[in-house]
Amino acid sequence: MTETTEAAAPPGAGDKPAAPTPPASELDPRRWLALASVMTAFFMVLLDVSIVNVAIPSIRSNLGANNADIQFVIAGYGLAYAVLLITGGRLGDIFGRKRLFIIGMSGFVLASALCGLAQSAIMLDLSRVLQGAMAAMMYPQVLSVIQVTFPPQERARVFGFVGAVIGIATITGPLAGGLIIRNDITGQSWRWIFLVNLPIGIAALIAATRLITESRAPNAKGLDVVGVLLATAGILLLVYPLVEGQVAGWPAWTFICMAISPVMLVLFVLYERSLPETKFPLVQLSLFRIRSFSVGVAISAVFIAGIPAFFFTFSLMVQVGLGFSALNAGLTTIPWSLASAVASAMSTRVAPRLGKYTIAIGSALLVIGMFGVIGTLHLEGTNLTGWELIPAFVVSGLGLGTVIAPLLNIILAGVPGRDAGSASGVLTTFQQLGGAIGVAVVGVVFFGLLSSRAPDAITTVTPQLQSQLAAANLPAPAAQAAISTFTTCFNEQASSSDPTAPPPANCRTSGSAPVQAAFASAAQTALGRDFVSSVERILFFNVGFWALTGILSMLLPRARPQPVAGAAQAA
Repeated sequence: MTETTEAAAPPGAGDKPAAPTPPASELDPRRWLALASVMTAFFMVLLDVSIVNVAIPSIRSNLGANNADIQFVIAGYGLAYAVLLITGGRLGDIFGRKRLFIIGMSGFVLASALCGLAQSAIMLDLSRVLQGAMAAMMYPQVLSVIQVTFPPQERARVFGFVGAVIGIATITGPLAGGLIIRNDITGQSWRWIFLVNLPIGIAALIAATRLITESRAPNAKGLDVVGVLLATAGILLLVYPLVEGQVAGWPAWTFICMAISPVMLVLFVLYERSLPETKFPLVQLSLFRIRSFSVGVAISAVFIAGIPAFFFTFSLMVQVGLGFSALNAGLTTIPWSLASAVASAMSTRVAPRLGKYTIAIGSALLVIGMFGVIGTLHLEGTNLTGWELIPAFVVSGLGLGTVIAPLLNIILAGVPGRDAGSASGVLTTFQQLGGAIGVAVVGVVFFGLLSSRAPDAITTVTPQLQSQLAAANLPAPAAQAAISTFTTCFNEQASSSDPTAPPPANCRTSGSAPVQAAFASAAQTALGRDFVSSVERILFFNVGFWALTGILSMLLPRARPQPVAGAAQAA
C-alpha cells in the first residue's frame, strides 16, 4: 500500500484551498471504495450514540444498575469521545491516518464486544469509556481521509454522502434498538445492541486495510504531550460537569470545574503560541486565521447544540410522557431522518450556486419546522400519535440536511492537508462541546419546567380521579388521603433528575383493581400533559439555536464551495 504526504506549505490567512487540484491521473482510483469503508465506521460511531438509549431500561433491570451507573453508560462514551478528539486527529497526522483509523476501529470492535459481554454495571461503564476513546481515535481520520484523498471539486459530493449517512444512522439507531429490545424474553437482548457492531466493524476493517491509502503530515514531529495534557484537562473540566451535573443536582464542584476550565484552555493557547515553528503543535493556531474555519467551527457548535437537545427532550416526551414504545418512538422520527438524508445528497447541487446562503436557508427551514412542532403539540396535546408531526419533521429534516454537508465543506475548504487531522479534531471537538452545552442548558430548563408545571397537570386530572375513586366505592376520607399521597409523589417524580426511574415503594398504589387503574390512568395523563406543555416551551431554545446559526452564517467568507465534478454537465 502506498503512502502519501502533503505539501508542507504553512496555512495562510486566506480562504482558498492550500494546494492546487492534482490531475485526474494522480488521484487514487479506489478513493470512492475507500470512502465506503470509512463511512461504515462513521455510521457505527453515530449508531452507537443513539441505539443505546432505547436499551437503558433493560440494562438497568438485567445488571441491577443504579441511576449513576445508567447515566455513565451514556455519559462515559461521550466524555471519552469529546476529550480525546483533538489528540486523535493529531495522532493521525503524525503516525498515519490509515494506521490510526485501523487502531481506532479495532479498539472500537473490541470495546463493543466487552460491552456486549459485560457481567456488571462497572464493566459496562468502563467498556463504554474505552469505546468512546477508540471512536475518538477513529472519527477524525474520516474527515482527514476525505480532506487529503478527494480534490476540492469532489468534496461537496462527498460531504453530501456524509450528511446522508448521518440521516440514515439517525433512523437506524432507534429502530434497530427497538426491534432488538421489543421481544426481549430473557432480559439479555440489550447485549446485541453492542454485539451488532462486530460483523460491521470487522468488514470495515478488512476493507480499510485494502483500500485506504496511508497519508501523514510532512515533517511531523512527536506528539505535543504538554499540549495534550492542557487541552485534555481543559475539555474534561468543562464536559464532565456538563454531562454529570443534571443527575448530580449541580453541586458546587460542577461550577468549580467549569470555572477552572477556561483557565486551562487559555494556558493551552498560550503554550501552543509559545512553541517555535520547528515544533509540531497539537493544534495549529494559524488555522483560526482562516475565516471559513474559525467562523465555521463556531457556527457548527451553535448548530449542533440544538440537535441532541431536541432529540433528548422529544424522546423523553414520547416514551415517558406519552407511553410510546422504543420502536414506536423510533418510527416517529423516520420522516425527519429521511428528509435529512435526501437534502444532504441534494445539497451538493445547491451549495455551489448559493455558497454560505445555503446555511441560512437550511437554518430557516429548521426554524419553520420547530414552529410547526410547537404548533402541533399545542393543538394535539396528549392525543399526539406521531402522524401529525410528519409535515413539521419533513421540513426540519430538509433544513438539517441542507446545513450539514455545505457547512463541513466550507469549514474544511481552506485547511492545508498537513493539518487535516488537527483541523478535524478541533471541528469535532467544537461539535461535541456544542452538543454537551446544548443538552445541559436545555436539560436544566426542561426539568425545571417539568417541576413547575406538575401541579397544573395534577389539577387537570383530579376531578376525574375523584369520580373514578367514588365509583370504585372507596370511602371519601381514604380517597382524599390517597389523592394527597399521589399528588406529593407525582410532584417529587416530576422534580427528579431521572423521570424514567421507578417510583419509590411508598408511592406505589394499593387497593382494588379499579382503584389502581384509576391512579395509573391519572398518572399517565398528568405526566403526558406535563411533558407536552414543557417540550412545547423548551423548543423555543431550538428556534434560538438555529436562528443564530443562520445569522452567524453571514459572517462566512463570500467564496463558494467548489462545484461537484460533472454537476454543470448534469444540470
